[in-house]
Amino acid sequence: MADPLLDDVKSLLDKDFGDDRILKQICRACENNEVISNYERNYVRKLAEKHLGKRPEFAHDTRVEEKPTVHDVSIPQIRQTQSLLSEVPRISYSKSKNKKIMLGIGGLALVIIIAASSFSGLTTGTGKIDTSSSTPISLSIQTDLKSYQKKDLISISGVSDSMGSVNLSIKNQNNDLVWAEQISLKDDGQFSTLAIAGGAGWEKSGTYTIKVDNGKETKSDTFSFAA
Repeated sequence: MADPLLDDVKSLLDKDFGDDRILKQICRACENNEVISNYERNYVRKLAEKHLGKRPEFAHDTRVEEKPTVHDVSIPQIRQTQSLLSEVPRISYSKSKNKKIMLGIGGLALVIIIAASSFSGLTTGTGKIDTSSSTPISLSIQTDLKSYQKKDLISISGVSDSMGSVNLSIKNQNNDLVWAEQISLKDDGQFSTLAIAGGAGWEKSGTYTIKVDNGKETKSDTFSFAA
């Protein structure tokens, strides 16, 4: 089913209202059933209210919901187990024992020493489990480019191992929020959307920060913007 936004976009293009490049991009997205961000919908809605006589709608609250801080969980120290060498039974033997028995006992002790050394390698000097091995990426975010100019479209994508949705936001070099959106995750955990580089808060050039929050953790990336 065609997005009802398509009629307003075509009317604005026919009457030459708004930015043609942005409106054509939104028109293609509507016709191809692609993702249209809240920022783009609000852009078309405001033009339609101003030039097409559309009645105002209730604005969506795009503020990013603050998530409770998840404190780091400290891993309790693991007491190093008693050396396996202490469990080796003492074996008494007389000089009359066969030398083969002595060699067998020496070999057994050597095997126990190697096993004990391998076991002690599982812990660090502080008794904590070594967790330095790499783990799969659980949350990521990136943009299609590393620099943008005014009115450019910013393609945002990433992946999250959580369920439901994630919160996206962009802040300028003064740490002011200039864009935010909550977007639903696909079945494979991926997400993508578009944002327009322009509007309130985009008056100055500099380094802008984009962030994603899935309720468990946050990740961020940066890009440069030329006003």
